[in-house]
Amino acid sequence: MSHVTSRPLRARNAEEKKKRRIEILRAAEHLWRTTPYPDLSMSQVAREAQLAKGTLYLYFDTKEELFLALLTEHLEHCLKDLLRGLEAARCTSADQLTDLLVARVVPQEGLRRLLVLLTTVINPSLADEQSQNFRRMLLRYVLPILDVMPFERRTNLRVLMHMYALALGWQLASSGSGLETRAVFSFPSPDISLRPRFEDEFPRALRASVRALVEEAYASVAITAD
Repeated sequence: MSHVTSRPLRARNAEEKKKRRIEILRAAEHLWRTTPYPDLSMSQVAREAQLAKGTLYLYFDTKEELFLALLTEHLEHCLKDLLRGLEAARCTSADQLTDLLVARVVPQEGLRRLLVLLTTVINPSLADEQSQNFRRMLLRYVLPILDVMPFERRTNLRVLMHMYALALGWQLASSGSGLETRAVFSFPSPDISLRPRFEDEFPRALRASVRALVEEAYASVAITAD
């Protein structure tokens, strides 16, 4: 992307404003591939988006608000895709469900890094209204997903919670958080280095977790029936 100081014209209508907002998000995302979050400034984003800094602030008041919007965009896309996949697959077993979840989560490294940012940096700085809006958005997408997952709602919700926790944990372990560029589990000696691959460890951990949750749910039903 070429860099200029600013664009001469403001967005004049809703369609142009929407397009410019998307361009800002893409600029921030592009920079974040090579720049740790603490080092990334709104001025850099403005230059990358070819906007005056003042114009950028017409769309986002803070860097945290900008990255929350980027996270929301990624999360909406991922949850919509997950719902479509569940509706089409009609999983009936723990392993079928795990395979589908893994297929949706593994390619989403950008989303995982953004979710780490949410928990470590963005969330503490959000206003109450922003937090409430984000939670409402999340519920709007998650509730339909719970209804098409193969088990009862409590078990389905626990599966999603374990998926979230495992994805963030293995993201941190394998490639860092986006706050820095080194993996978390690295050692000074070149002879002792633990750099797990997300693609290997997350599916293994999720499969074991989902199987255990489903077995626990079935056992609970059996005990209640007795």
